[in-house]
This record gives sequence, C-alpha cells and structure tokens, in this order.
Amino acid sequence: MSKEITPRSEDYSKWYNDLILKAGLADYSAVRGCMVIKPYGYALWENMRDVLDKKFKETGHENAYFPLFVPKSLFEAEEKNAEGFAKECAVVTHYRLKNDPNNPGKLIVDPEAKLEEELVVRPTSEAIIWNTYKGWIQSYRDLPILINQWANVVRWEMRTRLFLRTAEFLWQEGHTAHATEEEAIVETKQMINVYADFAENFMAMPVIQGVKSANERFAGAEDTYTIEALMQDGKALQSGTSHFLGQNFAKAFDVKYITKDNKPEYVWATSWGVSTRLIGALVMAHSDDQGLVLPPKLAPIQVVIVPIYKGEESKAIIDAKATEIMKNLKDKGIKVKYDNDDQSRPGWKFAEYEMKGVPVRMALGARDLENNVVEVARRDTKEKNVLSLDQIEAQIETLLSDIQNNIFNKAKTFRDENIVEVNDWDTFVKTLDEKGGFISAHWDGTPETEEKIKEMTKATIRCIPLNNKQENGACILTKNPSTQRVLFARAY
Repeated sequence: MSKEITPRSEDYSKWYNDLILKAGLADYSAVRGCMVIKPYGYALWENMRDVLDKKFKETGHENAYFPLFVPKSLFEAEEKNAEGFAKECAVVTHYRLKNDPNNPGKLIVDPEAKLEEELVVRPTSEAIIWNTYKGWIQSYRDLPILINQWANVVRWEMRTRLFLRTAEFLWQEGHTAHATEEEAIVETKQMINVYADFAENFMAMPVIQGVKSANERFAGAEDTYTIEALMQDGKALQSGTSHFLGQNFAKAFDVKYITKDNKPEYVWATSWGVSTRLIGALVMAHSDDQGLVLPPKLAPIQVVIVPIYKGEESKAIIDAKATEIMKNLKDKGIKVKYDNDDQSRPGWKFAEYEMKGVPVRMALGARDLENNVVEVARRDTKEKNVLSLDQIEAQIETLLSDIQNNIFNKAKTFRDENIVEVNDWDTFVKTLDEKGGFISAHWDGTPETEEKIKEMTKATIRCIPLNNKQENGACILTKNPSTQRVLFARAY
C-alpha cells in the first residue's frame, strides 16, 4: 500500500497529498478550493476539538454561535480588519434564483432579488461579534465576556491545499472583552499558552512561542502572539494565534462600559483561534513514506487487534480472547478496534492500519493463545515484540505513553537541529536554499527591510520569540544596528 505514496524525498508536496487521500482523511469536492473531510479525518478533528474545548472551559470560556453572514457595513467598520481580508471575501448579493426562460430546467439569479446590502460570508467574526457585544455591555459588571465559537469560515483562496489552505475550513475563534488593558493582555498570553500546551502535549509537536512583526500580525490587532512549528521539509507552519486587539474594535463599534467610578470607557479585546490546518501540521510533522504516524492522545484508533486464524473453531477462540482484551482496554479509556472482517487478509490489514497511523497493532493467533502471548507492533518505530497476555492492558497503556513521548522527542530533535544562527546575507540565502528550517538572524526592525527580504527570498519573520535574548548585532540585509535575533523561515 505504501507503494501508492510518493516518497518524501522525491516530492514532498505530492507525498502530503497522496497521504491525505490514501489514509482517508479528506477528498476533493465539486466546489473549487473546498474539501470533503472524511470520517477518519473528522474523527481526528473531533479529538482535537474535544481536548481544546475542555481547555477553553477550564479557563472560564463559554461556547456561543454567531451568524455566518456579516452585513458589509459592519464588516468595513474596523478599517484595518476589512482591508486585511477584503481580497478573500465571498459576498452574497442576491437571495433567490428563478427558472431560466431561455433554458428549460436551468436556473438564473433573479435580478429582482438583489439584497439592499451585500452580506460578507465570514472570513472571521470580529465584526458581527463586536456589533453584538455593544448590546451586551453597559457596565463593568458585564465584564469580562469570555466567548468561544466553533464554526466554519470562508476565505477565497486562489491556491489551495487540503487542510493547509482551503476556501472553507473549520476552526474555533475566541472573542473576549475586558475592562482593562492588563486583563486583555493576560488573556492573550494565556490562550497562546493553551495552544502551545495542546500542540506539545497532545499533538506531540514542538512549537516556538513568539510575537509577530507588524507586517505579519492579524489585521486590526495591536499584537499577535503565535506558535510556530517546523515541518519535515524545513518549512514553518503557523499553528495557532492569539491577538491583543486593544480598543480598536470597541471604538469601531462604540462598545463602552461604565466604570466603578461612573465614567464611560471603551472595552479591551482579544481574539484567538486554531483551525483544521492542525491536521495538516500533524501529518507533516510526524508521518513517513508508509503512511500516517499519529500521536496516541489524538489517534481515532489507538489500538487495533487483528486475528490470525484458520477455520471457524480457531476464530471463535480468538474472538473470545479479543473481546476480553477489548473490554479491559476500553475500561482504561483506550480506543480499540477488533478487525475481524473476514473479507481481507491479515497482511492487507497490517498495511491499512500502518497507512492510517494506528499507534499499536496486536496480531492474535491460535498459537499465541496457546503460549499466552501476543505480537505487538508499534507504528512510530515499527518495532515488534511478543508480550505476555498477563496484564497486557497495563503494558499497552505504558506503550501508548512511550509512543507519545517518542514522537514528540523525535520532532523536537529535528526542530532543534534545524534552528541555525546566521550572521551574513550570503549564508542566510544559502541556508534557506540548501537546509531550510528556522534561521535566527538580526533584523533592523523596519517593515521595509522585512518586506525586501520576503521579496528576495520568500522567507518571512515567523516570530520574535518570547523571552528573546537581547544582543547587539547587525541586520543581515542592511547592516543597520539590531538588538535581538528573530526567526525567519519559508512557510506554508
């Protein structure tokens, strides 16, 4: 089955697309730039969503839902936000179709059904949410508002790639309102920490936390905090962002509250989000030429049991033992599947579950039962071991934990080996072209220099790392003075 996947070394982009399709995560759709998320891929998203949703609620947030459509006048109220997303907006102009009198059985837009005001299909929800908050907030007693929304958004991308960049995608977006600047900044930092914890402890994907440069920050934000991950091809992937919006949206929508001193004051805002691009990140950070490699904490199936038998009598004995093992594993909260489908041979099943990245595979045969053992294979290292069936459930539990840690440590070692300090322009360009990865280099702090570097190399400033070491140096391009290094990379 792995022969159907283009090797990473041959064509990384094609390897990625092959893997998404062959592993059953997603498929192309009849709508240009949009994807169908298949059950296995959606199960992966559900696992991500469930963990994150629990974390949001633990930090005091509640879920709500706001309209998909945003009146254009509301959308353009915050000018920087509107300008930043304008080229990606899908716009509804009419509300009805009618039969085409010149082509029976065909439909046309009814020219009499033009909307009085165009509706933007949300690329992000700040506008509709802050217009709503205006009616919710009058006094300091109404603050803070801590709302999260699980939704879809539309950004009309011209060049799309499954999960990484599609015209429609699923995400969550948090939108909070606070009485003070300090509270809003604490919220912004708290949520980027939540994302970093999720990425590292559940996705097994090491990330660097930092602040975006002015050129790269979210449109309408005062500051954007980010987590940046490194993929196996040496490109960076922005994997989550948290924005300190200041009072920009409060002023745009005239959202004020009465303070304890009985004075009107604009509220302070944040927004933060991650999307289904995390599935793309998971694939590219860990998988290999044989298929997916999934961290156990997020895998839709953590353990699969494959029976090896000859005849119905042998199968019945194996079925009974497998059922017992399944029950005991499920009692420990482990997601297990017993694949007793007699239409496929064991070898085909082994390849199928390898492709799908199932962390642990157990092959259970009649001779194994006689010897009170089972063959256990782990997906991350492809090691096989014969384990005693005595307390097999505890052994599997330990094994899953070991696999989770191993996947993270492997990714972290790769990331750390691909952070390079560079001090001159020629080495900067050579490193980008020959090695990739994160380049730690001095920058003079000007948007003009940043833009010129991007034009010349397609590399962007991924972030200014938090707690960055201060050191005197010279900008790699202009040689102007710099007080700290930033991380450059080519990125998705």
